[in-house]
Amino acid sequence: MRRLFRNLAILFLAALATVRPAAAADKIVLGTNWFAEAEHGGFYQALATGLYRDQGLDVTIKMGGPQVSGIPLLAGGLIDIWMGYDFQTLKAREQGIPVVTIAAFFQKDPQAILAHPDVKTFADLKGRTLFIAPNSDINFWPWLKAKYGLADAQKRPYGFSVVPFLADPNAAQQGLVTSEPFAIEKGGVTPTILLMADAGFPPYATTLVTLDKTAAQRADALARFVKASAEGWKSYLADPAPGNALIKRDNPRITDDQLAFSVAQMKAFAIVTGGDAAASGIGTMTEQRWQKTRDVMVENHLLPATVDVRQAYTLRFLKDLPLPAAN
Repeated sequence: MRRLFRNLAILFLAALATVRPAAAADKIVLGTNWFAEAEHGGFYQALATGLYRDQGLDVTIKMGGPQVSGIPLLAGGLIDIWMGYDFQTLKAREQGIPVVTIAAFFQKDPQAILAHPDVKTFADLKGRTLFIAPNSDINFWPWLKAKYGLADAQKRPYGFSVVPFLADPNAAQQGLVTSEPFAIEKGGVTPTILLMADAGFPPYATTLVTLDKTAAQRADALARFVKASAEGWKSYLADPAPGNALIKRDNPRITDDQLAFSVAQMKAFAIVTGGDAAASGIGTMTEQRWQKTRDVMVENHLLPATVDVRQAYTLRFLKDLPLPAAN
């Protein structure tokens, strides 16, 4: 009888163990830098295919837009991670805002100069009308102007329309390799694409930026987020259909043709898989690359030399993480 009761007790305890609730998933909110698009595809893919869930994460993606600024959202605790950009992060550190980059998924900044087919090199831009947005003055324009001898007098305000470019065969304009060339081709011109990253413009883009305190207090969850996001980008470039379905849910105005074009351009220009990722895996960063970005900003009077670049990034979330191979 005692043996029977003992066996029943063992079975009862085993049954309790089987119904014990699983640990709650770690909630993470990612803020994007624009309306949902293929340039965010790896994150949407990780959400759609369960890669975040498999890492014990409950991820929400909050879509950005022209009036959305990520640094204040981070500082206010409204998001946990911002889809950032190195120049922006370094400027935030200059202003005393404690943000830090933990991974970089665009090894090349996709910003380019788009020109008519008779233009072959950056040097051919001299004397041409250049449609450039005002915020380029705190981004790529000082570097581009100094490197290729361009002049402020060439600039005209860029209104985020390709119509003025199409109307003027002597014009060139800024644009992302993944976006504006699509509209230009629809207008009947196959543009020359001059990618500044391939000419030495060093910043990473589509980075993961968080607060210093979040990096310290939620290190394990962030490491799992980086790993799942890297796997998401590899998966998205192989078969973007799951991620695209969620992108179209958040941004119904985007078309299948635009999504397909953007993915093809990311592959053609090795935006995700080139640079440091070719050797070290998707999402990686290096100290040397960050130093180059800092030097470009200082040389072009965009950042005081007193800013410590090492405060703007950390490799701790990448150092011991098996990142997926780029190929």
